Amino acid sequence: MEISSPSNPGTLSPRHTAPPWTLVGQAIGGPHEIAGKLERLVRTVRLWLNPEELDRRLKALEARGLARARPTRLQLLFGGLDMLRFVIEPAAREYYRQQNISFGFHQCLRILDDPVSMIDPTGLLSERDTIMGHVMQVVHLNPLYDLQLLEAFPEGLEVFERELEAMVAGTHPRARTIAAVVEDPGYHARLLEYVGRYRADPTTPPLVREQKTLRADPRFAAAECQFATLPGFLAYCNRLPEGFFALVRRLRAVREFAAS
Repeated sequence: MEISSPSNPGTLSPRHTAPPWTLVGQAIGGPHEIAGKLERLVRTVRLWLNPEELDRRLKALEARGLARARPTRLQLLFGGLDMLRFVIEPAAREYYRQQNISFGFHQCLRILDDPVSMIDPTGLLSERDTIMGHVMQVVHLNPLYDLQLLEAFPEGLEVFERELEAMVAGTHPRARTIAAVVEDPGYHARLLEYVGRYRADPTTPPLVREQKTLRADPRFAAAECQFATLPGFLAYCNRLPEGFFALVRRLRAVREFAAS
């Protein structure tokens, strides 16, 4: 069983009603917000350059039973590309079309609000705060993967719950810039309720976003099932070739996800 997030909320957010130039300025924020983005960018680059950080993350996830495989960085990179092209992008295009929102402009606002979240699509080499900000910024197809990522950090889910409480109350420091991106004004309240249920019982039904037609496609349904959880994604990456050129050949040859 899954709990669906409504794709057509009754109350429109500023993302639907504000003019584009207002949204751009709001997403960029002021000097304090810009300084925070630059600091997160520098810290993320340092994580990518640290050869030990990925092993540390995978060990932490392994201890929680969430990482049964140890893919290489290259396997994670190409697995992330497959997750992007087989699930994230087609689902986002359909969803934003339903919302009457420009897909390209929406991605622009996301980058302006937090460019760091676009650097690491897998999240495995992102800071805790970057992961939390990404989940709050984007109405997720299914946030389960990201909640599992946060379990690599001490009290990651507890901190995220407090962050969501601040978002719902309007007191979060990024509330203004995130409001320029999130198109569903009820998303944070539903996400807060789901995180509470997940902390109490990790097997609780996930909060999935409605998709009008894509789930009728068996290839998309199979891909969504594979990539919906962190263990599923890591297992997929671990099955990929290890060499760079073999990965490139596979990327060019495989155009569709195999429906099982």
